[in-house]
Amino acid sequence: MPWFFTVWVEAFVAGTDISQFSGFSKPEDAIGYERRIDRVVGKLETFPKPTLALIEGACVGGGAAIALVCDFRYATPALKFGVPIAKTLGNTLSINNVTRMIDMLGVARTKEALMMARLFGADEAHAAGLINQLFDADAIYAEVAALAETFAKRAPLTLQASKALIGRAIEQRRLPADASDDWVTTCYMSRDFAAAVDKFVNKTPFEWSGH
Repeated sequence: MPWFFTVWVEAFVAGTDISQFSGFSKPEDAIGYERRIDRVVGKLETFPKPTLALIEGACVGGGAAIALVCDFRYATPALKFGVPIAKTLGNTLSINNVTRMIDMLGVARTKEALMMARLFGADEAHAAGLINQLFDADAIYAEVAALAETFAKRAPLTLQASKALIGRAIEQRRLPADASDDWVTTCYMSRDFAAAVDKFVNKTPFEWSGH
């Protein structure tokens, strides 16, 4: 059995069915949604084998969350990475996903990504250490496949131990999952969020109100 797992993210934009948010009416809906995202993404983060993300084009929203928990990320020059919810839905990430962004991008770039809704290009993402290596679009599949195959030649227990121990160190730095529940509730239960979802689903106009 090969000792690797590969994720391919091509123009992975929202990562969820936005129309489901129309039915959110109480704080438990919002908190439960973010907990489910944490569980799904967390399973990939703790997958015992090496994970490689092959990314072409846009990697935002749910795609960004998936890419952040992979062990290695490889992209083409067309990459656009970010979480532009400040100009789309007006919701918020969980504390775990905010922490992942800080770990990968640093505080300053995380603020740009979340507060300015900025998308990072391939060169900047590579320079920041978010992307391990850039490849041309016509070569990336072969290059990443070759990189993945190298793990079959590495000591399986060392790979598992290294990933597990790095994971333990990261876990010690993280806050409890409920550390963001107050802001998850505030954002998801706001009139702004409801209006933004309605715009997405029904193409209705709105302006941010801060409520």
